[in-house]
Amino acid sequence: MSTQSNSDPLAQEFVRFAVEAGVLRFGEFKTKAGRLSPYFFNAGLFDDGAKLGRLASFYARRLVDSGLQFDMLFGPAYKGITLAAAVAIELARLGHNVPFAYNRKEAKDHGEGGTLVGAKVAGRVLIIDDVISAGTSVRESVAMIQAAGATPCGVTIALDRQEKATDNGVDVPWSAVQYVREQLKLEVAAIATLDDLLHYLQSGQDPALHAAIGPVQAYRARYGT
Repeated sequence: MSTQSNSDPLAQEFVRFAVEAGVLRFGEFKTKAGRLSPYFFNAGLFDDGAKLGRLASFYARRLVDSGLQFDMLFGPAYKGITLAAAVAIELARLGHNVPFAYNRKEAKDHGEGGTLVGAKVAGRVLIIDDVISAGTSVRESVAMIQAAGATPCGVTIALDRQEKATDNGVDVPWSAVQYVREQLKLEVAAIATLDDLLHYLQSGQDPALHAAIGPVQAYRARYGT
């Protein structure tokens, strides 16, 4: 699946929403890889009903537009749990009613037991998360889905950072999303990418963010794929 273009209206609408919601912030932030990033995307701040509902609508619209075929959603703990539930509701509202499941961090030894909760994991399973940082969460989800006898068919995320991943602290020439596509052979549908974010900044829609253009461009040039 190809990356969304800079002029993609849905991506631009999403970036504007993320900025207005305070989920996408600009300044200086340290990433898990130890890099100083000029922006920070924290999906945990989609923290009320209105924001979560809008976020779900972006995921659902991207999935419908993508043409990606799937039978159910799987949300890896913890952020993926809320996302899977919210997006399943929105997809149903759009006429695409699919079941969803998620995992516990620790297996339950009473009641129904096990680590999987929700619908039976079967058929073509789409993994839903906020971002792909290193591919670790995706690999863990793939293992759980396959162990249940189902087929992982893709991943949907809110933002593709389009930056080089690290392996034992060393930069590698591919991003975590590229790793998932090329090594795990899974389609990835992102609502927006770093290129979309940069396009939004350069569009002048939010003059207050003009100062962020240079740092984001420099970061993309240094760490981008």
